[in-house]
Amino acid sequence: MKNLPRISEAEWVVMQVLWSQGALTANKIVAELEGKVQWNPRTIRTLINRLLNKRAIRFDKEGREYRYFPAVSEEQCTRYERLSFLGRVYQGATKPMIAAFLEDARLSKKDIAELKAILEEKGKGE
Repeated sequence: MKNLPRISEAEWVVMQVLWSQGALTANKIVAELEGKVQWNPRTIRTLINRLLNKRAIRFDKEGREYRYFPAVSEEQCTRYERLSFLGRVYQGATKPMIAAFLEDARLSKKDIAELKAILEEKGKGE
């Protein structure tokens, strides 16, 4: 976990494109984000360079083009962010975090049943 890069909110948007689409050129990343964000193409290229520097993405050179692809998985990054948030905001205490999220959440009966099943399964492991 310690080797995972800290990805900013804007960088996360670029990563989501690469996680969903696979290896893409910078131009294709810009095209994917067109209409979804109000960023200049130069901004997107800057974000790509930051992600390269953080080793969150890598590239393969194909002729005159570079194809960028994730060096870390979405699952790894999501887990890292979740644990980082838990540590920063709730000092690592899971119960108060879950309680706070549930207090604000709109849950259907089906959602509640699924959460109960998860808790029951978690309880069997102890």
